[in-house]
Parts: sequence; C-alpha cells; structure tokens
Amino acid sequence: MAIRLDELSQLVGGTLHGDGTALCHGANPLELAAANEITLVVQPTPQVREIAALAIVTAKLIEECECPQLLVDDPHAAFAQIVRQFRPPLPVQIPNEGTASNARIADSASIHPSATIAADVVVGERTLVMPGVVIMSGCTIGSDCVLHPNVTLYTHTRIGDRVRIHASSTLGADGFGYRFEGGRHVPASQLGYVEIESDVDIGAGVTIDRGTYGATRVGEGTKIDNQVMIAHNCQIGRHNLICSQVGIAGSCQTGDHVILAGQVGLKDHIRLGDGAIVGAKAGVMDNCDGGQVYLGAPAMPQRDQMQIFALQRKLPEMRRELKAMRKQIATLQAALPESGSNERAA
Repeated sequence: MAIRLDELSQLVGGTLHGDGTALCHGANPLELAAANEITLVVQPTPQVREIAALAIVTAKLIEECECPQLLVDDPHAAFAQIVRQFRPPLPVQIPNEGTASNARIADSASIHPSATIAADVVVGERTLVMPGVVIMSGCTIGSDCVLHPNVTLYTHTRIGDRVRIHASSTLGADGFGYRFEGGRHVPASQLGYVEIESDVDIGAGVTIDRGTYGATRVGEGTKIDNQVMIAHNCQIGRHNLICSQVGIAGSCQTGDHVILAGQVGLKDHIRLGDGAIVGAKAGVMDNCDGGQVYLGAPAMPQRDQMQIFALQRKLPEMRRELKAMRKQIATLQAALPESGSNERAA
C-alpha cells in the first residue's frame, strides 16, 4: 500500500512542506522508520539531520531537516490517523470457536481442538499449538514454534521461527500509556504490535505489550525467564538473557548479549549497551555503557558499588567508634571549666 504525501496532508488537515508526489509506504516511530515511511518528530534534536525517513509529522517547521515536513497542530493525533491508514486496527470481537476458515495453517502444523485461531492468522510448518491458546486476528507465526497451554497473542503479533512460548504468557496487550486531559487519564494510541524474532524462548506468565505506533521487538536468540514484564515500544537486542521477575518500562533499548538478573527494574527510555550485565534486584535509572557489570539501586558500575557495599558493612563498627569518640569529647569538655578555674586561682 502506498499513499502520496499530499494525500496524507489532506487526510490530517496539515500543511505540507516538500514534495507532495512522493509515495509513502508506511508509518513508524523515528527509530524504526524506513526510507519509504513517514515518522513523528515531537521534540527536534541535533540528530534531526540524520533522519532516514521519507517525511516527518511535526508541529513547527524544522529548518535543519531536509526531508518533506507535514505540519499539524497535534502531531500525535495526526500520526495516529496516518498509522491507521497503513495498519487499520482490527475490531474487538469474540472469535468463533476453533480455527477461522480463512486462517492459513500449514499442513504439518498441529492445532489442539480447544485452541482459538481467528481470521487472517498464518501458522507455519511443524508448529504446535497447545490447548487453550488464543491467537487473534492478523497474527503470523513461523515454522517449528511451540505455543504452550493458554498462551494469548493479540492482533498483529509476529512470531519468527523456532520460538517457544510457555504457558499463560500474553503478547500484544495494550501498553500502559495515558494522557492527562481535563482531570482524567485518557488512553494514548495503541496501534503497534509485538514482533518476536527467531529462536527466542519466552517463559511462563510473561507479558510483552504492543508498541504505541510501531513494534515492541525481541531480538533473535533472546531467552526470557518466567514472570517478566516488557512494556510498550521496548527494543530488546539479540541473545539477551532476561531472568525471572524483571520489569522493563516503556521505550527501553538493550544491546546484544545483555544479561538482566532476577528482579531487575529498568526506568523508561533506558539504553543498555552490548554485553552489559545488571545484577539481581538492581534499579537502573540511567543509561549504561556496554561491557560492564552494574549493581545496586540506583545501579552503578560494579567497582563503585562494591566500595559502597564495603563501607556499608563497616557502618556498625563506625557507629560504635563514633559513640566512643562522643564520650571522650564529652569527658574532655567537662574537664575544661575546672582546668580554667585552676589557672585563674594560680
């Protein structure tokens, strides 16, 4: 599907600066947009010159940006409307029991009779779908996958080859995104999807939310333990290890070969470099360079944190020493007046 930029401008009632005849083939967030797609820029940054997208939606003309610009009063609302043109949201409806007639199921795939497979779903060769699984409309599942009992895939979820998803995990639910307007929390757009690349293992009770406009993505070969939460718009790198009860807030990015130990928490919009290791129960509040170990809350490099831990272990001893010093000072202070009076008498 391709739409001219001037047609998109008319659709959202905006003003187009640039070539209106250029064909747009999709809409994606800034970090995911391809050269033939339109993207959203709310706050211009110095990197705006490096935008690879075909065009941008923004509120004010950005002089540094050379690509076509679609100016609108409310960029988020306009961009959501454009996204709907390329990826119309599917209606919320109760799917029929069993497998929809237009679902494309490979002959070698095995589907349990109690599973529900909605319209326009694709299931690849030798994939196993266990009892109670629900696959909503527009999902794509590759070859040699295993979906264990009661897994739920929301609309447009994309699963690569050789992916294993364990019991009761949910992929593609709406992200926890709201705008505060008129004293009320109003749901933000939830028009994205979840994409799981090949050779990923997902444990039991895992939740991965759909992106706001584009994909929440888990990279090839990543292994996710039980009871992990990955929020909307996250970009998880390749061959990560994410241990049990990790919570990753929205729009975080991890590099390749990252390890997150049990109960690690990541603040939103955090970036972890390649090979970063975050120790158990750490709270990551800022970006972390790759190739280092991080500990504690707030998380900091291992060397710095170990020095703090060493000092903390000495606190009882230091407290006893402080109390003894206070007693000595009090004794000395009590002796001072007597010494002063003796000198005057002499």
